[in-house]
Amino acid sequence: MYQLIVAQLKSLTEDNPYQISNLANAAALLYDSLDQINWAGFYIMQDGKLILGPFQGKIACTQIAVGKGVCGRAAATGETQRVDDVHQFEGHIACDSASNSEIVIPIYKNGELFGVLDIDSPIIGRFREEDQVGLETFVRELESAL
Repeated sequence: MYQLIVAQLKSLTEDNPYQISNLANAAALLYDSLDQINWAGFYIMQDGKLILGPFQGKIACTQIAVGKGVCGRAAATGETQRVDDVHQFEGHIACDSASNSEIVIPIYKNGELFGVLDIDSPIIGRFREEDQVGLETFVRELESAL
């Protein structure tokens, strides 16, 4: 499944230099393609914090400090955060009370942190190793379009 999603992303972003358009289409692609998720989108580094970017789902937090919550930890560590139960994650930021699990993947541009991909699910334990590998591949393809 992820191989197809990555191929679709490549087709959507090829020869398109507009970052916001590419991020918006990437969020919509994930939201429409993945089962059992309730939010998919991006937070972009700006002025030393994560600022809400293009997304699909319910309204969201507009700013997240680096190091705070799952997104902030991914930004601070530079590592994917896969959380089976966000209610057990110390410092979790609850933008949508229906979210129970989350995966956040850092995004880089020219060697610098550009932002993060954030995906939430109402299902505890929704994201597995195969999801992490597939979504990290998705992000690497997205990075080439930024």
